[in-house]
Amino acid sequence: MSNIDGRFERHVHQSVDDGWINQLLDDEPPRIKTTLGIDSARSVITRNQSPDVPFDRSINPYRGCEHGCVYCFARPTHAYLGLSPGLDFETKLFWKPEAPALLRKQLSARSYSPAPLVIGTSTDPYQPVDRDKQLTRSIIGVLSDCQHPFSIITKSALVTRDIDLIAPMAAQNRASVAVSVTSLDHRLSNLLEPRASAPHRRLDAIRKLSDADIPVTVLCAPIIPGLNDMEIENLVAAVHDAGATSVSHIVIRLPLEIADLFEEWLEANYPNRKAKVMSLIRQMRDGERYQSEFGTRMRGTGPIADLIATRFKAARKKHGLIGRSLDLDCSGFKRPSADGQMSLF
Repeated sequence: MSNIDGRFERHVHQSVDDGWINQLLDDEPPRIKTTLGIDSARSVITRNQSPDVPFDRSINPYRGCEHGCVYCFARPTHAYLGLSPGLDFETKLFWKPEAPALLRKQLSARSYSPAPLVIGTSTDPYQPVDRDKQLTRSIIGVLSDCQHPFSIITKSALVTRDIDLIAPMAAQNRASVAVSVTSLDHRLSNLLEPRASAPHRRLDAIRKLSDADIPVTVLCAPIIPGLNDMEIENLVAAVHDAGATSVSHIVIRLPLEIADLFEEWLEANYPNRKAKVMSLIRQMRDGERYQSEFGTRMRGTGPIADLIATRFKAARKKHGLIGRSLDLDCSGFKRPSADGQMSLF
């Protein structure tokens, strides 16, 4: 992964190996250390009006993500910080220590009306740094205290740490979890998502969540034609066997800087497939690398995209699975007071 300049930068930098570096260094260059800064956001609930997703509000405890997924559609957001969507995105992270307090304050507003809230729509709420910070657990604690419905999106087995908080809410139809499973091929998964949980650990997490009676949907995302589309039927069968109740898919999205990063990744890891994969992607995007229109940006268009959707539909039907839904109960919401106390009535 390179550290390409963000689209707002005035200058473009390019690293060139002139042959001296290997002579000057006896060992490999040191690994880039991950840094964690503070995001001093004044609010934590983000609103959206996208018809492509079944929710209108979300929380992202972190900016940037250690998982380092090459395809992550959130990478371009680091350009707003003057940082690179490349290596900076996965090594220069920011967390929101005031998120639980800010969340409680926003929920206390008389104008607030409850609806399912999704945790982790842009960056993973259970990325490795959360083992120490436990910020996601604190956010779930606030939502549980208020009986506010929520769903979690993650590709980390760390989610099982918080089963004790999620399960009681799920028992009242106020919580669910969506686990992203991209591939059952450990090599491909490791290359695509180098610091995310391995496929077998995600399946184990699905099993543990299901055993705790927590509804689990699986997001097979992204589907990359020529790389993992041949796994569709096996993916659906595996997550069904692990206990998932629903499954959906998203085809690969390459907005802004991600397109160049992904092509760079293909050249480094699958040079013989690069031309084919990019051709198939363009066939789903009317000849472009990406199209941002609502309704098609997550599904694509044309015969390739239609075939992928048809195969998922058939696989779901075979295993008695449904598509993704977010039908959670909002009736028990208990509005907190601004000082953190719960309302008496």
